[in-house]
Amino acid sequence: MADNDWTPPPVLLAVDLVIFTLRDAVLHVLLVERGVDPFRGALALPGGFLEHDREGVLAAARRELQEEANLDASQLHLEQLGAYGAPDRDPRGRVVSVAYLAIAPGLPEPLAGSDAARASWTPVPDVLAGRAKLAFDHRDILDDGLERARSKLESSALATAFCANTFTINELQRVYEAVWGVELDPRNFYRKVQATNDFIVPLGNERRAGRGRPARLFKAGNQTTLYPPLVRPN
Repeated sequence: MADNDWTPPPVLLAVDLVIFTLRDAVLHVLLVERGVDPFRGALALPGGFLEHDREGVLAAARRELQEEANLDASQLHLEQLGAYGAPDRDPRGRVVSVAYLAIAPGLPEPLAGSDAARASWTPVPDVLAGRAKLAFDHRDILDDGLERARSKLESSALATAFCANTFTINELQRVYEAVWGVELDPRNFYRKVQATNDFIVPLGNERRAGRGRPARLFKAGNQTTLYPPLVRPN
C-alpha cells in the first residue's frame, strides 16, 4: 500500500487517575459517579480526554486532578502507572487511556467534574470485596495502582507521601497496614524502619496523644530507596 493511501485509525487518548489517601487509617480511592453515558450512574475513576492537540498527557492528568478533586499536582505524589488500550474497553470507540497514580495525606472532600454526578472517597476494601463495582476496565487499573503502591512501599520511601510533614512511627505503620492490608508487629516495624538509613529523620520533639507516653516526631529523610527493603508479610 502506498503511503498516501494510508489513513490513520481514529483513536482517542484519555487519562485516568488512581488517587489514594488515608482516611481514619483506611486506604481510600477517589471515585466519581458518572453523569453521562456510557455507564451513566456507575462508579469510575476520575479522568477524561485530552482537551486539545497541544495538551500533553501529563498536563491532562494535572488538569483532571484540579477539575475532579480540586487538587494541585505539585502538592502530592504523581507518577505514570501504565497505558490501557484493549479494543473493547470503551463502547464509544477506540480509546487508549494513560493512567496515573496520585497519593497524598488527608485529602479534602472532592468536587465532581463536568461529566460526574458526584465524587467521593471510597474505602479500597469495599472495591476489593466487590461492594463497589467500577465501569470500563477501571477495576483493572485500580488493582494495578494498588499493587504499584504496595510494592513501592517495600523498596522506596513512598509511604511518607501518605503522611503529613511530621508524623510518628505509629502513623507511618498505619500507612503500611492500610496499603498492604495486614497488621504489623509494632516492635518489629520500628526495628526495620530504624535500620534504614535516612528513611525518616527524628525532629527532637514529641506529640502527646491521650494519657500515654508522648510519641517522637519524624519527617521524611532524603533516602528514596530503602535498603534493606521492608518486605510484605506473606
